[in-house]
Amino acid sequence: MPVPSWEQPSETSTGSLAAVLIVGLTGGIGTGKTTLGEALARRGAVVVDVDGLGRQVIGHGGSAVEEVIARFGERVRSDQGDIDRAALADIVFGDDQALGDLSAISHPAINTLIDTTVDKLPDDAIVVLDMAVLAESSLGYDNRHRYELVVVVEAPIDLRFQRLEQRGLTVEEAKARMDAQATDDERQALAHYLVTNAGSLDDLNSTAGEIWGELQRLHAEKLAV
Repeated sequence: MPVPSWEQPSETSTGSLAAVLIVGLTGGIGTGKTTLGEALARRGAVVVDVDGLGRQVIGHGGSAVEEVIARFGERVRSDQGDIDRAALADIVFGDDQALGDLSAISHPAINTLIDTTVDKLPDDAIVVLDMAVLAESSLGYDNRHRYELVVVVEAPIDLRFQRLEQRGLTVEEAKARMDAQATDDERQALAHYLVTNAGSLDDLNSTAGEIWGELQRLHAEKLAV
C-alpha cells in the first residue's frame, strides 16, 4: 500500500493536532508487535496500548461496564463490580454473535479513549496505536484521530508457536488464538510497512530504527504542509 501524502491538513484532526502523525501497529499473536512498539517508544514515539484501553473500559468505573452487563448478564460482573474478563471470554470465544455484540459496545468506548489520549499530546507527536485487532475492526479508525498508515509485524508460524509456548500456551491454545485473529494476508493487505520478525532482538531493534526514520520523514512532510 502506498504511504500517504499531505497536500492539506488531515480531515480527521482539528486545530494544531492536524500535525500529529498517527500510526496503526498490528500483528498476529507471537509476532513481536509489542516488542517493536517498545523499540519505537524508546526512540520517541508515543505508544498507545489500545488493548490496554479495552481492559480499561470494562475495568472498575469503565464506561462500558454497565452496558456489557446489560447484554451478557450478572454472570460477567466480578466481585469488585467491574467485568470478570475470564467469564466474558468464556461467553464470546467462538461465538461470533456474542463477540460482535461485545465489540459494538466496547469499541466506541475505546475509540473515545484514543481521542481523549491524543487530545492531550503535543502537536508534533508521532503516535503509535498498538492494537491486536486492527484488521478485524474499526478501532483507531472510526474516530476523530484515526491512524494514517499501518505497520504490520509478521513472523514464521513455527517461530510464533515457539514464542507462545515460552509464554505458557499449549500448541492447541496458541492455534485457537491465531485462528480467532485475521489472517496474515488480511493484515498484509493493509500494510504500508511490513516487518518480518524472524531474527534476534537486535535485528528487530535495527528494523525499528529504520521504521522510525521513515516515520520521522513522513512526519516532517506533514509538518511542512
